[in-house]
Amino acid sequence: MMETLQELRQFFDSGYKEYRPDITIDCAIFGYHDGKLQLLLVKNKILTLWCMPGGYVKKSETLHEASARITLERTGIGNLFLKQFKTFGDPGRNQAYGVFDPEKLYEISGIRIPEDSWLLSQTVSVGFYAITDIFKATPKADILSSECRWFPIDEIPHLGFDHDDMVREALFTMRMHLHHFPVGKNLLPRKFTLRDIKQLYEVMSGKSLHATNFPNKLIKIGLIDRLEEKKRIGAHRSPTYYRFNDEIYEKALKEGLVVV
Repeated sequence: MMETLQELRQFFDSGYKEYRPDITIDCAIFGYHDGKLQLLLVKNKILTLWCMPGGYVKKSETLHEASARITLERTGIGNLFLKQFKTFGDPGRNQAYGVFDPEKLYEISGIRIPEDSWLLSQTVSVGFYAITDIFKATPKADILSSECRWFPIDEIPHLGFDHDDMVREALFTMRMHLHHFPVGKNLLPRKFTLRDIKQLYEVMSGKSLHATNFPNKLIKIGLIDRLEEKKRIGAHRSPTYYRFNDEIYEKALKEGLVVV
């Protein structure tokens, strides 16, 4: 992520020396907080539409390392749950006719992109999705971004390039992965009720879950452990607290298990 004019000019002029000219990463960063699912989007100063955060892959990086760098730059949080969901490479996918404003770029930076610029080559983009707690994240814009903020998942505007398709694919894949990978450890408090974790998985999966069968399954497979402590919310309502079993959770992230 570029923060100064000097960095921007160096990127446009000779970024091909550090980055792979034909491979980019686009990240669908999902945020959960207080029973709501949202998506982090960026408004580029020289584009007229919102987009997902993304960037080029450094020659020294793996694809996963590049996605981790991009999500860290945009959220301020490292070690997020990251999964690759699809590769996008249709001809013309990164063209910005009617969207890109070259005069705005010149106004901001004094840069005009020559016809033989390395940035005008066709790119293949590898999509990753990440999941974080909105409350913990600090969305950050860069020198080319006017805004970086969360949108409720059902209020996402029309996006630039092929990012509408990317978001649909990311959401579909994330919800498929919920069946096999636990995601709640960083989205819930250290101790939580069965209602809390049921609500989390309902919001993330977009479907209703059985009030008894779902939490009982999590207990049976050892993913969550019952605590002796109860949550005091009224004279006759004291639900029991639970917490994730760290050993089972980390194993499930690596090997997978049937969660939902």
